[in-house]
Amino acid sequence: MPLHSTTPARPRAILTGVDTGADRALFDVEMDELAALAAASGIDVVERSVQRRPQVDPATLIGEGKVAEIAALARERHASLVITLNALRPRQRTNLEKAFGEDLAVTDRTVVILDIFAQHARTNEGKLQVELAQLRHRAANLIGARDDLSRLGGGVGTRGPGETKLEVDRRKVRLRISHLEEQLHDVSSRRREQRRGREGAAVVALVGYTNAGKSSLLNALSKGAKVFVADQPFATLDPTMRKVRLDDEHEVVFADTVGFIHDLPKELVNAFRATLEEVTSATLLVHVIDASNPFWERQRESVERILADIGAGEMPVLVAWNKTDVSAGAHGGGGVSVSAKTGSGLGELRDAILKALG
Repeated sequence: MPLHSTTPARPRAILTGVDTGADRALFDVEMDELAALAAASGIDVVERSVQRRPQVDPATLIGEGKVAEIAALARERHASLVITLNALRPRQRTNLEKAFGEDLAVTDRTVVILDIFAQHARTNEGKLQVELAQLRHRAANLIGARDDLSRLGGGVGTRGPGETKLEVDRRKVRLRISHLEEQLHDVSSRRREQRRGREGAAVVALVGYTNAGKSSLLNALSKGAKVFVADQPFATLDPTMRKVRLDDEHEVVFADTVGFIHDLPKELVNAFRATLEEVTSATLLVHVIDASNPFWERQRESVERILADIGAGEMPVLVAWNKTDVSAGAHGGGGVSVSAKTGSGLGELRDAILKALG
């Protein structure tokens, strides 16, 4: 009798997005990034279908013709999922779900990012933050208000007379969000106590675009307990603190933080504020930039924008140009050129950190 695998099949997805013509090269980069996110989420991308039009369709995002084209393509490629680069509005999501039918699900980039975070959350704090982000996104976009939300019940109130199923689900979500916010407030308080215990010690927070090599750089600097590293977006989710000796006299605490990404969902930024306090309370930020990425300027601007959003825009920053062993050597100048892989430039980086700390 043949044996059958019990491992669920990876979803097969079609990526789509609306290119309004503002910047064709940038659009292609964002589609490539979406493909990398899908892969990190455990999804096989089987096709891309790009819609080029001056603006998105308010009813279906991509237009009726493209909807029919993707539906046919999904049947041909045996796809079960459509992922949109553009954020879906509730009306667009509903119309696409009706047009595609039950055999073809639809989601967008934000939900894929949330899913990656859910898969990578290891600590209780990380799981709380991810769940809060997911619920806030669902509540704001009126999605997921079926079985998955109804299972949140567990004694969180009972159905009242005249309430519809959606209203009940919304109430459960609001109550669960409130509960999670209280728990994360306690987490934030504990973190402040831990930081008081580190008073007097300089804290250097590594920040940067996802997959820029922050964890690899911390491993290279610390030469001790290893931080998990993977060549995929958001491999590091929970913050990691490591003591690093910069020379014979100076020891500092390094904080490896969650990576940023262009147009990071605001739900994630808000939910991870307790974690991101490690950034805003640091003595110095080391902005790790992937010097081998041809679009490092876009990545740098995205990180700087998010730092400003969380109140860290005016903090002292030292730039570390990482992956110089595989780059063409051209970058924005300033800062320190390093390679976490080969160790090149690590001495110069330690010296630059000591100088910046005064």
